[in-house]
Parts: sequence; structure tokens; C-alpha cells
Amino acid sequence: MPSVKKYVKRYKSRSLWGKLKVGRMLEKDPATASMVPAAKAFSLKQLIRMASRYDMLYIKPNIGSLGMGVHRLRRVADDRYELASVITRKQTMRSFRTLGAVYRHLKRTKSSRKLLIQRGIPLDQVDGRPYDLRAMVQRRPKGPWTCTAFTAKLASPSKIVTNVHQGAKLVMLPTLWEMQGLTASAAKANTDLIERKALTVSRSLSRRYKGMHEMGIDFAIDRSKKLWVLEVNTNHPQFRPVKKLDRAAYNRMASFARSYGRYDD
Repeated sequence: MPSVKKYVKRYKSRSLWGKLKVGRMLEKDPATASMVPAAKAFSLKQLIRMASRYDMLYIKPNIGSLGMGVHRLRRVADDRYELASVITRKQTMRSFRTLGAVYRHLKRTKSSRKLLIQRGIPLDQVDGRPYDLRAMVQRRPKGPWTCTAFTAKLASPSKIVTNVHQGAKLVMLPTLWEMQGLTASAAKANTDLIERKALTVSRSLSRRYKGMHEMGIDFAIDRSKKLWVLEVNTNHPQFRPVKKLDRAAYNRMASFARSYGRYDD
């Protein structure tokens, strides 16, 4: 797997690195703990333990982006496990008889530098496509956290990840609600809930880690409509793709970004 070059930030907003670290911080806060899927550092012991508890697992880099080096593990029979893997833009499928064989295979991959195992969330779908959500949350210096945009990513058919880089379709949140046929009041209630949870997450993390001015918070809605926090991106969350979809939202994000010295998108 090709390495992902780390972005060098040249503006004033600290980055909080590591999915495991972020998850543990949120687990310690009663206001956010119930939204965090179980996750552990990758080891054979934890793989066996997590596989005994959950029907689906995601194994992915602790620090990574673009959906690369992500694996989904499912038990499909008493003696067979199915591992779907995304390497660059290609997705492969392999079968294994034991978890030990799965572990040895993953340890041989170039993406094994530091992996985590996360409980897999069966995503809600629209038009047969799983989706997740992103809330862009920003604050001006000495100002309050504010949700400046909401988007949804509809996974490419048969893909195990929802990254746009991997073929997912990006839409603004109102478009998703329209696709689901929600009434105006139901759409507003859903958006309000996501906004409240995003602000709760941003306040929780910023109490423990000072100096942050932006977060891209990825949420999942499972098939029972429960909301989960999948990841939080504090290192240069991009908003350029929104420019073609909602210019007002793009301008709002850019205005907040300029207040803390960010002039790219």
C-alpha cells in the first residue's frame, strides 16, 4: 500500500492524531461514551476476543486516510471467515479457516504498521447504498463551536468503505433526507440531533486537548437508527468538494477557516 503523505499544517489549529486515542477520550466522557464503537489495538488476542463478540469487524490503520488499508472481517460459516480489503482503489476478497490465519495474513501486509480493530457498524442504506455522515465543526478564536456544514457519503456499490476517494458519492444532508422521503419535520429533527451530537463531541475533545479550531466528525447511522461516531478528523479536514454542491456552506466554512489562519480548502 502506498504511503499517505502527512499534511503539514501551517495554520493555528492543533491536530489530534490516532483513532484509538480519540476513541478512548470519548469513551471517558459519559456524554459521548455510548456513541463510540468498541476498538482495540490489533493483536491476535484482541482479534479473537472481538470476533467472539461482534459479527463484523473493521481492521484499519490507526492513522490513515482515503479509505486505504481498510479490511472488513465477517464470519460466514463455523469454519470460514471472509476478509474484504481495500488496497489503493482496488478491493479484494479472501477466505480463511481460522482467525490465526487472518492474523498472519494481515501481519504480512504493508498496512500492518499500526492497526486497530473496531466493531463493525451495519450502516443504514439509501437506494441500496450504505452511507455515513460528516459534520464539519469549526470555531473562531475564542468563539463557540459551530456546525458549518453537513454532508453524506453514499458508498459505491459493493465497496466496504464510504470514502469519496474510493468512489463514494458526496451529497449535502438535505439531499439525503429527500432521497429517504422524509417529511420536513423529520428531516429537521434528524439534522438537529446530528448537530447536537457533533457539538457534544467537539466540546468533549477540546476540553481535553486545547487549541483546536476545526473537526470533521464522521457519524454512522445503523439499521436500528442509532447514531455512532466512526472517526474524528482534526488534521486539515477538507471542504473543497462542498464548493460545487452548496456554495453558501462552502463560503461559511471558508470564512471560519480564515479566522484561524487557514486559506486553503
